[in-house]
Amino acid sequence: MKAKKNIGIKIVCNNRKARFNYFFHELIEAGIVLKGSEVKSLRDGKANITDAYASDHNGEIYLINSHIPSYKESSYNNHEPRDSRKLLLNKKEINKLIGKVNREGLTIVPTKMYFKKGKAKVEIAIAKGKKLYDKRAVKKKRDWDREKARIFSKNK
Repeated sequence: MKAKKNIGIKIVCNNRKARFNYFFHELIEAGIVLKGSEVKSLRDGKANITDAYASDHNGEIYLINSHIPSYKESSYNNHEPRDSRKLLLNKKEINKLIGKVNREGLTIVPTKMYFKKGKAKVEIAIAKGKKLYDKRAVKKKRDWDREKARIFSKNK
């Protein structure tokens, strides 16, 4: 009998800071163009997208400031850790993203990087930045929920 192969999603990294700093309007899954050493480094689970963002350049969307550390077993063809990487999207999706960024003042932020059926994917969000008072309200609600949970657990 053949063993079942896991074809699920293997999450490499999350951008938890983005959920705190932005309101998400829409989530889009995009492929990403990588070199061999970048894929090897991602398979080890090493990546950081907390300070990353996406922008358009000549009608294409690039992921900028994402950090994929260099793969130590790679030789002469190693990659730059903070290189900009092209995102693979349809022309229709690219035009929609560029239009929303230019017209409405929204930004494109990566939220998650993962492998899906062996292919590296990035989940990007069309987002609007939160104001300081929005962040304070979220923090206040989170603290109150935590305190409420403590009170209920003591009373049981």
